[in-house]
Amino acid sequence: MSIWWSVHLRREAASVPLARRLLLGTMETAGVDPDISFDLSVALTEACANAVEHGGGAGDLPDGAEAYHVTAYLDGDRCRIEVADSGPGFPAATVARRRPALAEHGRGLHLIAELADHVRFRNRPGRGAVVSFDKMLKWRDDSLLGAV
Repeated sequence: MSIWWSVHLRREAASVPLARRLLLGTMETAGVDPDISFDLSVALTEACANAVEHGGGAGDLPDGAEAYHVTAYLDGDRCRIEVADSGPGFPAATVARRRPALAEHGRGLHLIAELADHVRFRNRPGRGAVVSFDKMLKWRDDSLLGAV
């Protein structure tokens, strides 16, 4: 069994905890181990905060507001999360290294890389940046998905 969801959020700071709660609620309901859920929720928070801060572009909501997109997949023993924005993209060095250097800026990206098993930073020319990361899941004994 698998679960996935996708949401378009306004590029506002108030949207970040909403994305985090959505993910935590999904993982709690599915029966994911709380430590894994916490790691993924922190990584998601950092990716969303990055999209809010740097992901500006042409308005992509009906009222002209800017948005970013979060998609989460829980499939088998893996969770994959993608956060896409419409900003200028990542510096070429970040995309090339796959793990950002620890510098004045970019510490959130470094944290994502440390919390996830695999991470990818990529640019979509003219359409923004995408952070995608995944992690192997551990399940509680009473989980809905882990037992199947």
